[in-house]
Amino acid sequence: MNINKTVAEELNLAPKQVKTVSDFLEDGATVPFLARYRQEATGGLNEEQIRGVRDKLDFYQTLQDRKKTILETIEEQGELTDELEAKIRETTDLNELEDLYLPYKPKRKTRGTMAKDKGLEPLAELIWQQETLKGEPEDYAKEYVDEEKEVESVNDALQGARDIVAEWVNESAEVREKLRAEFQKHAAIQTEKNPSVEERTNFEQYYDFQTKTQHLKPHQVLAINRGERENILFVDFDIWDERMLEHIDDRVISEDRSVFTGQLQDAVEDAWKRLLKPSLEREMRSQLTDEADEHAIETFAKNLRNLLMQPPLDNKVVMGIDPAYKSGCKVAVVDETGKYLEGTTTYPTPPHNQTEKAAKIINDLINEHNVDLIAIGNGTASRETEQFVASLIQDRQDNHPDEELHYMIVDEAGASVYSASKIAREEFPDLEAAQRGNISIARRVQDPLAELVKIDPKSIGVGLYQHDVNQKRLAEKLDDVVESCVNKVGVQLNTASAALLNYVSGFSKRVANTLVQQREKEGIFKSRAELKDVKGIGPHRYEQAAGFLRIPESDNPFDNTAIHPESYETARKICDHLEIDVKKLSKQQEQIEKKIESVNPKELAEQFDVGLPTLELILENLQKPGRDPRESLPKPQLRQDVLKMKDLSTGQELEGTIRNVVDFGAFVDIGVKEDGLLHISNMKPGGGYVKDPHDIVAVGDIVKVKIESLDLDRGRIGLALTE
Repeated sequence: MNINKTVAEELNLAPKQVKTVSDFLEDGATVPFLARYRQEATGGLNEEQIRGVRDKLDFYQTLQDRKKTILETIEEQGELTDELEAKIRETTDLNELEDLYLPYKPKRKTRGTMAKDKGLEPLAELIWQQETLKGEPEDYAKEYVDEEKEVESVNDALQGARDIVAEWVNESAEVREKLRAEFQKHAAIQTEKNPSVEERTNFEQYYDFQTKTQHLKPHQVLAINRGERENILFVDFDIWDERMLEHIDDRVISEDRSVFTGQLQDAVEDAWKRLLKPSLEREMRSQLTDEADEHAIETFAKNLRNLLMQPPLDNKVVMGIDPAYKSGCKVAVVDETGKYLEGTTTYPTPPHNQTEKAAKIINDLINEHNVDLIAIGNGTASRETEQFVASLIQDRQDNHPDEELHYMIVDEAGASVYSASKIAREEFPDLEAAQRGNISIARRVQDPLAELVKIDPKSIGVGLYQHDVNQKRLAEKLDDVVESCVNKVGVQLNTASAALLNYVSGFSKRVANTLVQQREKEGIFKSRAELKDVKGIGPHRYEQAAGFLRIPESDNPFDNTAIHPESYETARKICDHLEIDVKKLSKQQEQIEKKIESVNPKELAEQFDVGLPTLELILENLQKPGRDPRESLPKPQLRQDVLKMKDLSTGQELEGTIRNVVDFGAFVDIGVKEDGLLHISNMKPGGGYVKDPHDIVAVGDIVKVKIESLDLDRGRIGLALTE
């Protein structure tokens, strides 16, 4: 099996591309580095394609390792034939591989192995071979009756022989392949309520539920799994037994006139009910779960990417408020760079209701620090706090009509996780955990990416059933997303935290911590070249990381762009050719854009003997040095007033922010206590079916919606997109 060729065929790529990626990855190259700086070598593959190659290579390497183990095991048994070895080496399907191995797999004690120990295998062979013999099965079973071997009767002998045959039927790769295909096509899953469960639960729609497995949606699979795990649901499969037995008979019974035909039919039925059906049910549940896991993980990854890539609200002094009732609302102010200035606790919410005292404290902090924006966490007491803040802003505007003070609701998911983390304790050793979390709420408004990388992605709260899925695969996928986002945006070397630097291409936690410690001890870095003097950063790490780091303090303007140091000489030559003053890159954007628009990139690439992707990257960064790709995205929604559920009415139109996207729609914050549900059936203005909600909306989008339905008692709001 040629792994590179197989991967290339599956991903519709050239074998050379796969081989190139494989070689680079083996040498320690990162995916972001390959996607940005080695496009000429990979044939222009993007991050998603490179990660696809990486994952496929890992899968087939694991498959190859498994094949090696299986071949060695069968060879040790002396059972490895040329035909079997060829089948094992050629297969690319894990289920098929395990089917081929099943007859030779070391077994625990079974009814079949115990029958073999009693010497009944020759009798089983007679049943299996279906020779046309005279007499009755009992005539041949007599000689195997042996009380010392606990075969006390003819019936015992025949039963033991059938047990052996049943296992042979179960181990037939041909039988399992056919039944697996039938299961995929015809099996239905059915669920019912555990009779001992009386109260209402979140699983009511599955109390009496049945559908073909091929029609099951991923979120249904995960819901059923959780309901079963919590002992609320009983789950079973429905499949036509007679049909399945016929398929087995077609592959096992070749002679219906054999004296042993009846015995073989009994063995087939036993194999189906006792061995094959339970095994295929487990396999099907596992497959459904794996597919649902992968879908849920992909959904989580898309939501996380959109959340991390939210545009920063920079150059704003932010007041963060972490709402609460009895314990009071924690307040923290951070300056434009995220530096903590001051914090306190106020009690404007029940049971204290100290609104006047709280208003004075908040107003004093706003005035002292020139606060531009108030960020309110969306947890307990969020809406009561929002009403208090909105009222305070309105009062201030009555006295200062020109004041531009706004507030916004911030998803505080993960703030408590951060507040108790080692990172938070190191950042703010003298503050209480609650205040640390509040600072995180304020900072994630200023730069969501820089702050959220400090938190375990699973705790950020933009997934569905994230605690139920394969945790190892989830962690790997989310790490890929964070790595991708961090390197796409780029990192300011002299202000970034160790948590952010850890995700820079080629870096590790140790290197990130070393960088921060050296920066604090010796002062800021003045150039990318200085990285070479940092302990732990050799030529390879430097190559992988340099292009993703930004140093606006450098004398070399290229150090604040995505141009890699290996391309500096070419970039200078191009600047000389276009009469661009490198020292004034950021001050002559209009002139530079006009000059670049007048050239032919292909001709320029040939003139300077550089690959077209590298040339295009250079030209892009000459036009927009230090550009943050998030700048072009719509800014978060800011508010000055507040809505209540009682203010809403069906048909009302308003704006909202997408908080989470799931299979059946999206949850939208429209400024009241409960998020509204934008169902997939209401995602197209004028109606129409939407296959994937992610094609329509993304986390952080500002959307215009109309209220379709209201259930004030249950706090449910149904929404529809208006445009």
